[in-house]
Amino acid sequence: MKKGIIIYQSKYGATKKYAEWLVEMTGFDCMETPKATLNAAMQYETIILCGGIYASGIAGLSFLKKYISDLKTKKIAVFCVGASPYDEKAFNEIKAHNLKNELRNIPVFYGRGAWDESRMSFKDRTLCKLLKKAIAKKEPDTYEPWMKALMSASGQTCDWTDKKYLIPVQDYIEG
Repeated sequence: MKKGIIIYQSKYGATKKYAEWLVEMTGFDCMETPKATLNAAMQYETIILCGGIYASGIAGLSFLKKYISDLKTKKIAVFCVGASPYDEKAFNEIKAHNLKNELRNIPVFYGRGAWDESRMSFKDRTLCKLLKKAIAKKEPDTYEPWMKALMSASGQTCDWTDKKYLIPVQDYIEG
């Protein structure tokens, strides 16, 4: 049996960067979620799913949801990537929203991603603009951390990716 695999889904590149860093750190194989199959995953002891957070959902998580009953003997973790700085309350809400039933005990880790409106799809840019308009109506001192991050990143290109976010994942793998 092979040691491990990183299965990832990246829309704009930050999650792919983290997946590649994890490959460097662990020597694991790597595969994009659309190409992943149950047969492939069954060949590994450890499975790390990496996915960006979009509209409170974790990209690629559908793979685990579909096959979790077959993979329950594997060591599994989820590494999610978002543009907001880490906020425990928001992170717990993401976990509760995404990891239900058989997935609820899977460890979840977070890494901050990137922001580049010029690379966003028309739909994502439009949704972000609408969200910013709604937030702008609030008093800035009432903003939640993700709101502050969205408002301050607007119109800029930011890359917050950092290998330090992978240390807890590496500790989990080695533990």
